[in-house]
Amino acid sequence: MEVRHDWTVAEVQSLLNKPFMDLLFEAQQVHRHYQPHNYVQVSTLLSIKTGACPEDCKYCPQSAHYRTDVDKERLMEVERVLDAAQKAKASGSTRFCMGAAWKNPKARDMPLLKEMISGVKDMGLETCMTLGMLTAEQAQELAHAGLDYYNHNLDTSPEFYGNIITTRTYQDRLDTLAHVRDAGMKICSGGIIGMGESTDDRAGLLVELANLPTQPESVPINMLVKVKGTPLESAEDVDPFDFIRLIAVARIMMPQSAVRLSAGREQMNEQMQTLCFMAGANSIFYGCKLLTTPNPAEDSDMQLFRKLGINRQQVVQKPDEIQENELLDRVVERVAARPGKDDLFYEAGI
Repeated sequence: MEVRHDWTVAEVQSLLNKPFMDLLFEAQQVHRHYQPHNYVQVSTLLSIKTGACPEDCKYCPQSAHYRTDVDKERLMEVERVLDAAQKAKASGSTRFCMGAAWKNPKARDMPLLKEMISGVKDMGLETCMTLGMLTAEQAQELAHAGLDYYNHNLDTSPEFYGNIITTRTYQDRLDTLAHVRDAGMKICSGGIIGMGESTDDRAGLLVELANLPTQPESVPINMLVKVKGTPLESAEDVDPFDFIRLIAVARIMMPQSAVRLSAGREQMNEQMQTLCFMAGANSIFYGCKLLTTPNPAEDSDMQLFRKLGINRQQVVQKPDEIQENELLDRVVERVAARPGKDDLFYEAGI
């Protein structure tokens, strides 16, 4: 099961066309080979600067091009951000993500952003930011401040991209990801499903992500949240099985990445989310709001985790310890798959 960087749209379409149960079975096998099973990483996302964005992304209620109910807010004070991070940690999050509705951060904002990064890291949380496009110098500055992850979604395929956004190019997005990687940070990059794209476009998005020189460490798969006032407020609903298929294919193509259920979970029932976890999703955004759109309540997430026997990943082990534990898990699984060949494991029910 090698990690590939040469996927084609035709290959992805072939996976998407597999019988549903066969696809989920394959995705779960890949998932268990590369990832700790029955564990989900929990992140919290906070809007640290809301509204008045100069970009014209047709899905976004924060765009200054559209009239929505989103209130404009300046960059939050550092103390308020750190207070929110502390509450997120107390609720069980292990990564704190900070998002600003900018085309790109300005020089005057960088000292405050770095202070936020430092304060959140001091709490023992992983840090992530999404601030729009970055120059190579800005990426280096954030990396030196200690930022762990930078989120910059590709959103859709290169072919469909111009139907959704005209204020920045697809290459602009790829350039920002390259700057982030060159600065030594981890990448969080995914896309949005349900914007009117074709299945070829969905396949094309996954091909772009998987064929990056190093695949993103986090791959958020968003289901469009339709907001009144945006051009996509009347977009056709995504078929739940199509969404689950995409999660499964993302897991197969990017086996070492965390595949995250992001926007749109409020519209998913427990059964749909469960199938997404079965298909290889192992990360969620936690809390009642994602930037400006609704998200399931924390209690409902924990209730579902308990029903499924899912545990939240903790950022307490060193990378080498995690690898050793994962290796041990795999050894136990393989022995358990051959009952009778090791009576101790067999009798213990392992």
